[in-house]
Amino acid sequence: MTVPYVITEPCIGVKDKSCVAVCPVDCIKEADDQLYIDPSECIDCGLCEPECPVDAIFMEDEVPEQWKKFIQINADYAKK
Repeated sequence: MTVPYVITEPCIGVKDKSCVAVCPVDCIKEADDQLYIDPSECIDCGLCEPECPVDAIFMEDEVPEQWKKFIQINADYAKK
């Protein structure tokens, strides 16, 4: 499953939700530790990315190397 946008490590413990407020389809879900983007609901609009105050949201192909594992973590969370 392709994950258009990925929420990475800087979100852990923060969960600011500015990204949730601008999402037109409510694809950003809250878990215990961080927020996640459900790829089956995301319309790839990109509105969430500039709203994140901790710069935790990236397009899948732009996720920094140290946070690549969050691509799979987001995809796994969406399967729950």
